[in-house]
Amino acid sequence: MDTRPGISLIELMVLSVPGCPNVPLLEQRLEQALAGRPTVTVRRVIADADEAARCGMCGSPTLLVNGHDPFAVPGTGPALACRMYEGEGGRLEGAPTVGALRRALEQADTRFVPARARSQGRSLSSRPAPGTGSPSSSPPGSAVANRGERSR
Repeated sequence: MDTRPGISLIELMVLSVPGCPNVPLLEQRLEQALAGRPTVTVRRVIADADEAARCGMCGSPTLLVNGHDPFAVPGTGPALACRMYEGEGGRLEGAPTVGALRRALEQADTRFVPARARSQGRSLSSRPAPGTGSPSSSPPGSAVANRGERSR
């Protein structure tokens, strides 16, 4: 990863409930959308509603780009449930499309990335941040939240 001065990084945080089956799909699509862009990616498993509210998770998985949820729907609150995104042809999917992710990344303000993110220099292939864990393989819940989300 290129961390020379003048090279902007995008900080990505993937928030999920334990065992979320859609995290691998999100990560696969992110890899395609990033196309070699320098990023720092942190995974965080959210265990309760208070933590979801503190972190800004409105369903699982939630992607924060430089601390902002580019797929947020106004009025939607924190949720420990499956998050659905509008896919191709209006079909609901468990992760944003590659095109929607590319648009969100293009709109990201890459001028500000926290110093800790620059110093960690992790990518999608790296280990999770200490204390954040990684998604387990336990069965997902049956709740569905945020139907009809649209990318901006």
